[in-house]
Amino acid sequence: MSRDPVLLVIDAQVGFRDTKFWGGSANPAALDNISALVALWRSKNLPIVMVKHNSKNPDSPLFPGSPGNVLEPSLDGPRDVVIQKSVNSAFYGTPDLHLWLSRRNFRKLVICGITTNFCCETTARMAGNLGYEVDFVLDATTAFDRVDPEGNVIPGATIMQVTAANLNGEFATVLSTAQVLNAG
Repeated sequence: MSRDPVLLVIDAQVGFRDTKFWGGSANPAALDNISALVALWRSKNLPIVMVKHNSKNPDSPLFPGSPGNVLEPSLDGPRDVVIQKSVNSAFYGTPDLHLWLSRRNFRKLVICGITTNFCCETTARMAGNLGYEVDFVLDATTAFDRVDPEGNVIPGATIMQVTAANLNGEFATVLSTAQVLNAG
C-alpha cells in the first residue's frame, strides 16, 4: 500500500475568474495556495491528479470549448492524470478516479481546488466513505456567495467555514496550506 499522498486539484479552471457569472471569491489566495501545493508535490515527485469540470450548461464559463474551461496556466506541468467530469464528485469522471487510485494502491488524498462546498466537499465526502485518508486544505479552496431558499445571502467565507465543520473529523482532516507545506 503506497503511503504517497496524492494531490487532488479539483476544477482549478480559468472560468472561475468570471466574477459576473460566479461573484467574488471568498478566498483570493486560493490559486496561490493551490500553486504552492502543486510546486511542493512536483519537487518531491509525488502523484498529482488534476480534475476538470465540463459543465453541461452552455452559458457556463466551464462549458467545453469555452476559454474558461481550461485549467489555470499556473498549474501547467507534470501531472499523473486529468479526470474529466460533469458532476460534483471527481469520483464520477473519466478515467475512473477510484479505479486509478486503487490500481496504484494510493490511499491518502490531499484535496484542494474550486469550489469548497461543491466539487471539493463532495469529493472529500465520497473519498472518506470509500475509506481514503483525506486531508482537506481549506485555504487552497474558495467558495462564492450563495442564496438560500428564503433569499438570504450566505457569504462564501461562511460557506467555507461550514464546509470545514462538516468535513473535519468525519470525512477528512481540515488543514491549512502552511500546515501541509511545513509537514512536507
